[in-house]
Amino acid sequence: MSEAITESGPRPGTAFDLVPKATAPQTAKEFKSDQEVRWCPGCGDYAILAAMQGFLPELGLKRENICFVSGIGCSSRFPYYLDTYGMHSIHGRAPAIATGLAVSRPDLSVWVVTGDGDALSIGGNHLIHALRRNVNLKILLFNNRIYGLTKGQYSPTSEVGKLTKSTPMGSVDWPFNPLSLALGAEASFVARTIDSDRKHLTSVLRAAAEHEGSAFVEIYQNCNIFNDGAFEVLKDPESRDEALIRLVHGEPITMGKEAEWSVVRTGWGLGVVESSTVDPADVVVHDETVADPSYAFSLSRLPGLDLRHTPIGVLRSVKRPTYDSIVRDQLTEASTGTESGAELEKLLHSGDTWTIL
Repeated sequence: MSEAITESGPRPGTAFDLVPKATAPQTAKEFKSDQEVRWCPGCGDYAILAAMQGFLPELGLKRENICFVSGIGCSSRFPYYLDTYGMHSIHGRAPAIATGLAVSRPDLSVWVVTGDGDALSIGGNHLIHALRRNVNLKILLFNNRIYGLTKGQYSPTSEVGKLTKSTPMGSVDWPFNPLSLALGAEASFVARTIDSDRKHLTSVLRAAAEHEGSAFVEIYQNCNIFNDGAFEVLKDPESRDEALIRLVHGEPITMGKEAEWSVVRTGWGLGVVESSTVDPADVVVHDETVADPSYAFSLSRLPGLDLRHTPIGVLRSVKRPTYDSIVRDQLTEASTGTESGAELEKLLHSGDTWTIL
C-alpha cells in the first residue's frame, strides 16, 4: 500500500476523491506552523510531528482542506504545530467533533490526534462509536502508558503494578489493549507503529491516509519524563528483533534476526513457536484483508504485558461503506426528487417564512 500515494498525490478511488488537490508540489516546511513547539525535550511527540510534517506533502492536498482535531493531553497540542486547519477540542470528544466535520465536509481530510488517557478513559465511548460507524477519519492514538500532561498518573494502558503518583502501591487495573478494543468495534483499518521508527511510522501513515473509512493507528510513544523507556524492549537493537513481529501483507509472519520464530495457528487463536519445530507451510501468511476481525484480533493478543511478540504494521484493512457517505446519500434522497423529498420541501417552505435583506 505504501506505493499507492505518489508525488502527484493519491491514486483515484481512495479516501481523497472529494478533497481538492494542491496545484503545485509542496514541502515539509509549508506544513510547519509559526508556533513554538512546546513538549519536554526528548519527547516522542517530536518524532511523530516531524514524520507527519514530512509525510503530508505526499498527499498532494490543499492545506486548507486538511484538518486535525485533538482532545486534551500532550499529544493534543498537535494542531498548533501544523500549518493546516485544526481544532484543540474537548477532553475525549475529538472523535465526535471530527465526525461532524467528516459528515458535513466531504472536501476535508480529517485527522484525530489523541492519547491513551484522552481516547480510552473519558473518550472511550466516542472512540468506539466512531470506529463502528466507519466514519472517514484517521485516528492517531499516541500511547505512552501514562498521563503526561497532568504529571504522571497511571492511564488505561498502564501495566498492572505500575507505581505512579495516583497508584503509590501499584496499579490494580488490567490495561486496555487498544488494538483489541478497535477490532472489537470492528474498525475497518487497524495498525500499530513506533515513534522512533520513522520509516515504518511513515509507511503506516500512508496506508491509513489512503483508507476509506475509520483508520485507527496506535503509536507507541515515549514519555521520557514520567514513563521513560516504556517501550525500550521494542527499540533497543539488542532486543527489538526478538520482541517485534513486523507484519507485511502477503508474507509469512516470523520474527528474529534469522526468522527463528514463527506465528502459527494454535487452538482458538495464534501463537509463536520456534521455526525449526514447524513445517514452513504451517506458518501463517499475513492477510490484512481478511473480512472476519477474529484473525486480526488474534494477532493483537500475541504480546504479553512484557511486550514480547508485539506485532507492528497493518493488522486489518477491509472495505465497507462509510457512515458519512451513507448520511449524505440519505440527505440527498430526502431533499431531491423523491416523494419524501417533496414532502420535506413542502414542510420547510410552509407557514411563515422570512427573507433576510
